[in-house]
Amino acid sequence: MGALSIWHIIIILLFLGLFALGVLSIAKILRRMGFSGWWTVVALIPFVSIIGLWMLANKKWPAFDKSAD
Repeated sequence: MGALSIWHIIIILLFLGLFALGVLSIAKILRRMGFSGWWTVVALIPFVSIIGLWMLANKKWPAFDKSAD
């Protein structure tokens, strides 16, 4: 196996950039929902992310809060 060519490096950088955009997007959404941005780490861990999804599904959402009107 030889050294990485320029195309390999470009593809790796593209994937890392897309991954970073995804992580930042998830963190921003979680912060708007009232959670810490650090919950993004939970979203990246297999099987542990199920607990995070369960918490989101059972959280009281501000859009459905009748007392806010």
